Amino acid sequence: MSARRAPTGIFHKPVAIREQAEAEARGWARLASLVTAPALHGQIVLPDGRHLLAYEDVFATGRCELLLGDVIALADRDPAVRPRLDRLVNGVCADLRAVAEETGKHVRLAECVPNLHLDRIRPGSRLDRWYLRRDLPIALPHTDTTLTLRELAGFTLTANGRPLTLNVADTIERLRDALAPDHRLHAGLTQGDPTEPNIADPLCWLDFEFAGLNTVAGEAANLLWYLMGLGGWLVPRYQPDVYARTLRLALPPLSGPHIEHLELHRSSRHIDARYSWNTGPGRASALTRALNGLRGENGSGLEEIRPFLALRILGVIPPSRLSGHDLLLVLIKLAESQDPTTTLDTLFATTPAPHPAPGERSNDVPAPA
Repeated sequence: MSARRAPTGIFHKPVAIREQAEAEARGWARLASLVTAPALHGQIVLPDGRHLLAYEDVFATGRCELLLGDVIALADRDPAVRPRLDRLVNGVCADLRAVAEETGKHVRLAECVPNLHLDRIRPGSRLDRWYLRRDLPIALPHTDTTLTLRELAGFTLTANGRPLTLNVADTIERLRDALAPDHRLHAGLTQGDPTEPNIADPLCWLDFEFAGLNTVAGEAANLLWYLMGLGGWLVPRYQPDVYARTLRLALPPLSGPHIEHLELHRSSRHIDARYSWNTGPGRASALTRALNGLRGENGSGLEEIRPFLALRILGVIPPSRLSGHDLLLVLIKLAESQDPTTTLDTLFATTPAPHPAPGERSNDVPAPA
């Protein structure tokens, strides 16, 4: 999200057209009484017809200090930041559970905010353009072989000892059935995009572009996949300008997932792969805490998450921009997420890298508050 900050404690967010500005203002109004949010001071129309929403700048006023992604990065580097991160993630999950309980109802998916889910799965939309209208080449790591996405669908794959099938076209068709507009799902009034740049510390929700009636499972999938794959890996690697613009510290990730071994058996059309999903210790803790917190006290509440996870895994970073190594990791996680034998604890398991020694910490890392 690009925006400009005024020196008076006002955050000016550009919005392309009046209808979008009014929709966001309505979403903010519905959420402001349910969660902690910045004040919305009004709308401004510029001479060129663009619109600005004038929000309270919570950083300029001193109300907040950092964003969730920043606190995670600090906790990766310093265990003393861990309690701060725990409080923030606990608060996020408590808010999501509370609004689901207070405002939740079963509705048709077509009644929910469409941007992050329904608009991306419709025929002819983003997933079709990225995956179905072109046969992407994938350079397999640790080999001199390139397979296309359609060729890969004809191979079986064993990843960390588990047999999987990497057929993206079939997965997209199943998503269209699972996320049909008339399908009824549990939904509630939420911010709509619970990601690391949209949550400030102390807890304050930012950016209400998608605020309104959103599916509970979609919100959980968005947060969990950002913690698992986007915030600590794909966004800083493939959208560094976005990463630098949307976080206050934008510290580089300390580690990332890695395919350690891969063997291609052409005669049997089989691939053996071994990978590790490395993260910093702060990110690993945040992911585990979020997963447990979203389940709630009775351990339920994530039954409908799998199709939304697939949509987030496929629908954020264009696959044509990914290296063969990274795209294969994304497809492995996609296949795992849709396998009914995969538990969420297994899907989101990570290998935390150790905290760096004190002398190895970056000089630009501030002391924990």
